[in-house]
Amino acid sequence: MRIFADSATDLPKAFFVDNNVLLAPLRVHIDEDEYEDIIGIDSSEVYTAIRAGKQPKTSQVSPELFLRLFEDLAKKGEEGLYIAFSSALSGTYSTAMMMRKQLLETYPDLKLTIIDSQCASLGYGLVLKQAVKLRDEGMDNAQLIEKVRFYAEHMEHLFTVEDLDYLARGGRVSKASAFIGGLLNIKPLLHVEDGKLVPLEKIRGRKKVLKRMLDLMDERGENFSDQVIAISHSDDEATALDLKQMIEDRFQPKSIEIHHIGSTIGAHVGPGAIALFFLNQLS
Repeated sequence: MRIFADSATDLPKAFFVDNNVLLAPLRVHIDEDEYEDIIGIDSSEVYTAIRAGKQPKTSQVSPELFLRLFEDLAKKGEEGLYIAFSSALSGTYSTAMMMRKQLLETYPDLKLTIIDSQCASLGYGLVLKQAVKLRDEGMDNAQLIEKVRFYAEHMEHLFTVEDLDYLARGGRVSKASAFIGGLLNIKPLLHVEDGKLVPLEKIRGRKKVLKRMLDLMDERGENFSDQVIAISHSDDEATALDLKQMIEDRFQPKSIEIHHIGSTIGAHVGPGAIALFFLNQLS
């Protein structure tokens, strides 16, 4: 089974190389320059640009790249699985489906499954890591695909941002949902519902937001001692480490991973975002 994923997993480039996962990078635009996420730009460059008053933009994986990757799969007669960034947040899934349909006209025996993960950042990354683990353990392809769908369906995303205006500008939340609370130290808490970013609550103070994230984790999750929990952050490692310690003290999970929010998602959430990911059901 050949596994494909895009750069919205927020996993480092080394993961793709070390685990034989084919990377399809989304693209980041700053001023007149275009970069391939992970390959051509680092998230720190995006945050620097935002702080300098620029507004980075993003675009989906190019159709030509999908066509090239999927045609290579067809020519070699192998089976493939592309786990895609949430279709509610990017057109990448739809483009991949169109390229698959186009190739089936020439290669009717193409064996390629495309899954809309309805996940983002390390929620998506954890789903991908499970797929790699199951592949490496030799799981039957049909069963692996079923398991991946299950993990994606049960992945929880909780996150807070410094300013919802970043998300509103990119259309990731409605302008009506973007409220301004900086002067009162109001922090938005959001989650992912049906692949979309949805504001949940407004909470005063960063520490209270983190505590509320843990309360929701307690309400929604299960068997944390058997889970790998993930935290991603956009240039705020100190808060990510604080959240990690809070989770370890309260839940004693199997392990906790911390990674930077990558360039694609970082361009929309801006600096200072903190996100938490876990499963609400293990089996």
